[in-house]
Amino acid sequence: MSIDRALVDAALAAVTDPNTGKPVTTGKGVRNVSVDGAAVTAEVVLGYPAKSQFDAVRALVEQALLQVPGVERAQVTVSQSIVAHTVQPGVKLLPKVKNIVAVASGKGGVGKSTTAVNLALALASEGAAVGILDADIYGPSLPMMLGIEGRPESPDGQSMNPMKGHGIEANSIGFLVDQDNPMVWRGPMATSALEQLLRQTNWSELDYLIVDMPPGTGDIQLTLSQRVPLTGAVIVTTPQDIALIDAKKGLKMFEKVGVPILGLVENMSIHICSNCGHAEHIFGAGGGERMAKEYGVEALGSLPLDIGIREQADGGRPTVVADPQGRIAETYRAIARKVAIRIAERARDMSAKFPTIVVQDT
Repeated sequence: MSIDRALVDAALAAVTDPNTGKPVTTGKGVRNVSVDGAAVTAEVVLGYPAKSQFDAVRALVEQALLQVPGVERAQVTVSQSIVAHTVQPGVKLLPKVKNIVAVASGKGGVGKSTTAVNLALALASEGAAVGILDADIYGPSLPMMLGIEGRPESPDGQSMNPMKGHGIEANSIGFLVDQDNPMVWRGPMATSALEQLLRQTNWSELDYLIVDMPPGTGDIQLTLSQRVPLTGAVIVTTPQDIALIDAKKGLKMFEKVGVPILGLVENMSIHICSNCGHAEHIFGAGGGERMAKEYGVEALGSLPLDIGIREQADGGRPTVVADPQGRIAETYRAIARKVAIRIAERARDMSAKFPTIVVQDT
């Protein structure tokens, strides 16, 4: 019995990616379909990092193919391909860096840096090449959170190699100054230093560069949002009304400069007593979801007020690497997948496809 290729294509189109909710065939997600006798082979290419999801996707596609009349064997390979996506108008992409994601908050103390580090590590754990830049010039925390000591090396006296920790590349002003030395700089000096950190670091070929933004919406944040090629921004808040007020300001700032909001993360959403198990919403309940609904952005996930998150970050081994099989690490990975999927849905950057045109007088 010969296999009807149209039925094979229809079966593939009917398979839903469990992470995106869309057909796996969306955006040329299925390639090199081949029918040989009673066997069908196909390749599924995901546009987001999801190494932990490969087996589940493969099983779904193979099961669908085996339902096609005449198909006795189905062999499916699953891989991922991360590409560069569009940024703000008039801003050029950073060489070797495909996508830059800003992690921001309207105020300090909401767990922004902890979220940024765990987000970067979660993307890396799913198979992406990831770097992280500590943009908080006045309060750098990346060296401690990643457990990295020492200073970056400069191969030419003009650029520096990134530091490495837990499989990701990193750079921070904290690597260049003493830990107890305050940065008494005005805004333009801090902004200039940060741009040098970004552009003079010899990043490898990165799928994602996470930028841990300084808190607030002042001159530094606005300048960075206008000059750094951002694929999108993630807003971090707590359910507390005061934190939400400031988070809304941060969200509106990115919107004004043409940076899409990828979603919102709610930290410290609930506290569960380690002794009695009593659950309590110390900072209020549902504030992040209400804000996400109000502004039409995605609520990426909620994280508890948990002593382990703090202890692991302070100890240089953030939750995603300290307890990779734990519930909180899985929450960070789920948030990272949602961020990557939102990026994958955006238009691709095609600037590299076009030649540079120079007009000269003769």
